[in-house]
Amino acid sequence: MKLVVLAGGYGTRLAEETKVKPKPLVKIGNKPIVWHLLKIYSHYGINDFIICLGYKGDLLIKELNQISKKEDWKIKYVKTGLKTMTGGRIKKIQKFIKDDENFCLSYGDGLSDVNIKKLIKFHLKNKKIATLTAVKYKNPKGILIFGNQNKIKKIKEKPLEYINGGFFVLSKKIFKYLKNDQTIFEKDCLPKLAKNNQLLAFKHNGFWGCMDTFREKKELNKIWKSNQKAWKVWNG
Repeated sequence: MKLVVLAGGYGTRLAEETKVKPKPLVKIGNKPIVWHLLKIYSHYGINDFIICLGYKGDLLIKELNQISKKEDWKIKYVKTGLKTMTGGRIKKIQKFIKDDENFCLSYGDGLSDVNIKKLIKFHLKNKKIATLTAVKYKNPKGILIFGNQNKIKKIKEKPLEYINGGFFVLSKKIFKYLKNDQTIFEKDCLPKLAKNNQLLAFKHNGFWGCMDTFREKKELNKIWKSNQKAWKVWNG
């Protein structure tokens, strides 16, 4: 099975770093975050990668090729455009997975200790078009619970909620839901799949983290420097 990585966005909320490099090249420890992601999948036997390029894609090719020389990886780089939306990027790699019934999909800025082998098994067993990994996320703000006449019944302070963790397994039937470059996978595609009873959640209660902001980058680096290394499922 192949892994498709969405790595073409601008990463505007990490402008301190992304002025000079694409977000997947921002480092956790001494390696880019996308390297960590590929190491996770490689641990589970997935070594065939398709990288969807966009912003500063040539830099990503150069650095990833350099740091992956010792890895048993096959990497296909696909230039999917600067302004193409997530669904459009996925559509552009269709011809490269035509022989595969299913494939994995991840964002180039997310990490987890989710068991990819179990995720794939869950997807194949249930035979839906899409499976996403649902992860627990602590909402940084309190949520108001209303009763009648706008009366506040309860305040849930920083509740844990399930969100889309960005680790997917998809059937190639997904391409029927992707119309053009402006298709947004999360807003245009996933709701339609849910409506058609073709979207399942694989619940993961372990570690998950993303790198949307400078604060999150600092947090991931802090974890990596500790003895936890929460997403390091590989040896060595």
